[in-house]
Amino acid sequence: MRAVRVRELGGPESVELVEVDEPSADGGVVVDVHAAGVAFPDALLTRGLYQYRPELPFILGAELAGVVRSAPEGAHVAPGDRVAGLTMLGGAMAETAVLGAEQVFPLPDNVSFEAGAGLLFNDLTVYFALTTRGRLAAGET
Repeated sequence: MRAVRVRELGGPESVELVEVDEPSADGGVVVDVHAAGVAFPDALLTRGLYQYRPELPFILGAELAGVVRSAPEGAHVAPGDRVAGLTMLGGAMAETAVLGAEQVFPLPDNVSFEAGAGLLFNDLTVYFALTTRGRLAAGET
């Protein structure tokens, strides 16, 4: 499968599109990724400036949307379901990703995969920027 991988720390120039092995299901929800979000932490990760540093090389991406290929028994999603998910530790920028059942939620049919992939991390980034960094107050626009 194809994946967006960071081979060395150094910024966007260290990012490459490569062929990698599909991840093992390991009891997780296997998702065929249709869209992946790009968030501020991704830029920090490419430079080694985020709170944690994954072992190199690593696949970028924390948020995704796609279709469930397989799910463990008892999961709240099933094969064929449209979902959005948050990996938190990378791996979303690949054709296939494996997440815990608690990391995915159903994506309504009226929400595109592209919109679904940006629902989680990017919204939090905007909220942080406006309220913490920008000190947006009630009544301001």
